[in-house]
Amino acid sequence: MCYNHDMQQILSPMRRAIQDYKMISDGDRIFVGLSGGKDSVLLLAALAAYRKFSPERFDLQAVTVDMGFKDTPISATDAISRLCDELDVPRHIVKTDIAEIVFDARKESNPCSLCAKFRRGALNSEIIRLGGGKLALGHNADDVAETALMSLFYEGRFSCFTPTAYMDKSGVTLIRPFIYIEECDIKGAVNRLGLPVVKNPCPANHATKREFMKGLIKELCRDIPSAKQRILGAVYHPERANLWQKPE
Repeated sequence: MCYNHDMQQILSPMRRAIQDYKMISDGDRIFVGLSGGKDSVLLLAALAAYRKFSPERFDLQAVTVDMGFKDTPISATDAISRLCDELDVPRHIVKTDIAEIVFDARKESNPCSLCAKFRRGALNSEIIRLGGGKLALGHNADDVAETALMSLFYEGRFSCFTPTAYMDKSGVTLIRPFIYIEECDIKGAVNRLGLPVVKNPCPANHATKREFMKGLIKELCRDIPSAKQRILGAVYHPERANLWQKPE
């Protein structure tokens, strides 16, 4: 695959995030959680490009959790496998019945949290089976802003996921190299690079709290163009929070 200016625009902020939070060390085994969506596909391609000049030598593999949805086109999944071959990245597919459990057996009205828990568990188990390593996820800057607002509105606290996290139970370290990259830049890069993307088959897609937050941020930015950047700044630079402290 020939990379151009579009990939360079992704590699620069990704490299900054990796270095800012020391996400990759020499000799690491990195497993990309490859769902087939735009974020994970571009993350795989970007890490494959990055390993060519990274100061740290690392091994790169991909893990896909097959959720058990029956209407995913075979041609789409085959295209993802061809991309992995082209990038010289081994791909491991984990068959599960998560879709049946969440939507048929338990009939969850708010399935996202449980589904994410099952998927993360499947990813961690496969990484452990393969000898351990780090799990790279494609959460981007928009995910950061949306998560911060979800935490504020639904939990009453200003909080967000961390760039890196060590999971005690599994021994797997989670890294998020795309935290500085906005979703619009990811979409543009995927389209211009011609990367294959699998359409999300989840019946709850576009009907979630996260989608509501995405729409809310867009509404805010119409009146306050810098709103999203201000939210991101509060997360990236926690000293800006200026939250109350009781005197000693």
